[in-house]
Amino acid sequence: MAKSKPILPASTNPKDFVIATLGSHTALQILKGARDEGMRNLVICRKGQERPYKSYGVADEILYVDDWSDWNESLEEELIKRNAIIVPHASFIAYVGLPRVMKMQAMYYGTKEILKWESDRDMERQWLEKSGLELPRVFEKPEDIDRAVIVKFHGAPGGFGYFVVKSAEQFYEVKNRKYPEQNDYALQEYIVGVPLYVHYFYSPLTKELEIMSFDKRYESNADSIGRIRAEDQLAANIHTSYTIVGNIPVVVRESMLPEFFEMGEKVVEVSKKLTGKGLFGPFCLECIVTRKLQIYVFEISARIVAGTNPFVEGSPYTALRYKEPMSTGRRIARDIKQAIEQGRLDEVLG
Repeated sequence: MAKSKPILPASTNPKDFVIATLGSHTALQILKGARDEGMRNLVICRKGQERPYKSYGVADEILYVDDWSDWNESLEEELIKRNAIIVPHASFIAYVGLPRVMKMQAMYYGTKEILKWESDRDMERQWLEKSGLELPRVFEKPEDIDRAVIVKFHGAPGGFGYFVVKSAEQFYEVKNRKYPEQNDYALQEYIVGVPLYVHYFYSPLTKELEIMSFDKRYESNADSIGRIRAEDQLAANIHTSYTIVGNIPVVVRESMLPEFFEMGEKVVEVSKKLTGKGLFGPFCLECIVTRKLQIYVFEISARIVAGTNPFVEGSPYTALRYKEPMSTGRRIARDIKQAIEQGRLDEVLG
């Protein structure tokens, strides 16, 4: 899976470049962020999915595809012709696919090599363990289950299909009844606490880590089932679902911020030993905070996450640091803009 190196334009004028992304996930925020920084943008949309980008008027140009599988050399040539810099998000990686991302000739913001560490569960765990973070226990096989575990299917979009069990018997009963074809799964200890998602930004230009915002996810009936009495839940045979339907802004206890900064810095530091450039740009540590304020990290997202979407006009944290509204999408655009102006564009491209 060799990485292709794009040929970089010599210009140091940001107006000679275009910030591009796929029409999904955090595209509205990325496009607006480019606009806010005075840069042109474009969005690649599947036909029939363009309404939000037209309605909100955030896109300078829309390129259409019939299906995401239509990502090909012809589309890339269009992007290269426009000096487009692609900003990836979770939907981009899912729709285009890691092999095509690695071979991409168009300019790409971020480190491509870090994606394989993020996408492989074992490699991701090695990365987080080397960073000294506290992780939930992982069970090798269902027969090892001796406490509550959450069953996660690899590649499940937005938590779809996750379920909690406390024995091998429960696991096989649910899996064989509801997901008989799914055999790529992780058995992760279920930590009781507050789910908390930390949105970071690390710039290779300033060498500084920023905490942009926090969110928690609203997960289908997992967050609404508490409104139903236990006996009614049992009578109705309601099964808990963890499918993510939205994001809720959170402000954490100020005394916890030093630990969150330290966690992010360790992850970046270790990433530099794992890959050449290491992790940079936006990323997210997905955590559970227990009643004793112990922080467990159960996943890392090495790109912009949808939990940043409530902060299109910035968060309480970016308001402390910046005079102007600063979303994560705008922070990406600013990093790209400064890299172009300083003749350091290669430092922010994968």
